[in-house]
Amino acid sequence: MKKKSWLLSMITTMALAVTLTACGGGNSESPTGAAEPAAEGKEYTVKIAYENQPGEPIDLAVQEWKRLAEEKSNGKLKVELYPSSQLGSKADVIEQMKMGANVITIADGAFFMDYVPDFGILYAPYLTDSYDQMFKLIDSDFFKGLETELQGKGLHIVTAKWVYGDRHLITKKPVTTPADLKGLKVRVPNIPLMIQAMETMGATPTPMPLGEVYPALAQGVIDGMENPLPVIVGSKAYESAKHIALTGHIQNVSQWVAGQSFIETLPEDILKALKEAGDEAGEFGAQKVEEAAAQSLEEMKAAGVTVTEVDKALFREAVKPMYNNVKEWTPGLYDKVQEIINQ
Repeated sequence: MKKKSWLLSMITTMALAVTLTACGGGNSESPTGAAEPAAEGKEYTVKIAYENQPGEPIDLAVQEWKRLAEEKSNGKLKVELYPSSQLGSKADVIEQMKMGANVITIADGAFFMDYVPDFGILYAPYLTDSYDQMFKLIDSDFFKGLETELQGKGLHIVTAKWVYGDRHLITKKPVTTPADLKGLKVRVPNIPLMIQAMETMGATPTPMPLGEVYPALAQGVIDGMENPLPVIVGSKAYESAKHIALTGHIQNVSQWVAGQSFIETLPEDILKALKEAGDEAGEFGAQKVEEAAAQSLEEMKAAGVTVTEVDKALFREAVKPMYNNVKEWTPGLYDKVQEIINQ
């Protein structure tokens, strides 16, 4: 049995080596971690995988990324798009990355926390007052240190400033203060940091897949959910829950990540084109997210949803105990981040 297992491992390793070579790999590397400039006439393929549906802001921005990357690389880079989890779940795609697959996917601080614990601070509720502050943090030496640690775990951030959107609450009962959340079962993604955040805010967090929200609300299994407005509209949660509280508890900024081993196979000019295009597409996407949020709010108002502008200071105060209660974080992490963004 051991002999068969060893043989299978050797075959897999050899096949992977052949795949990487075909994708344009080489042994010489530049200081950036990429190979030397691309050979004339050679093409490189990158797959971009994500959960979002065609037509959503993220999908539109990824289409722009493809256009820009192929243009900037003078056609040497071919970008293939795989929306709607066509290549599997995020966990599936990450495993493919670790094996050297030529794939990129979207993630954020809550996900990266499994690899580099302090990365989770970027997903903390009420961490910043604006996206400009969040981008200042991403541009800091602190973030660069997190990136380096992540690379040591085999993952490489390709582009870092993609706005996913402000996360708000939609519930069956009005919510104007944290006290109103007491006893409300609120759907959250199955992320320990989000579960802890919602619990600290006063609600009863109920992890479940997004696709189960609609029947769970209709059947009374949950009393509400939280997400950016376009996602809330997409889930049709407003058909059962008629109260939006604009808590903006997380300014959700996502990163696109690839396997470090794959990145090291890309020529320097190809990697530069991919990253520059990703950054520009991120700016394009932020505008699309803003437009979609405004449109979604109007759709829900037209459907009879009551919209409440809450006092965010009350919710910010409610979650303060959390900052010192995440055992995985370096002591004083929250204060360190606040010092960076307020410089």
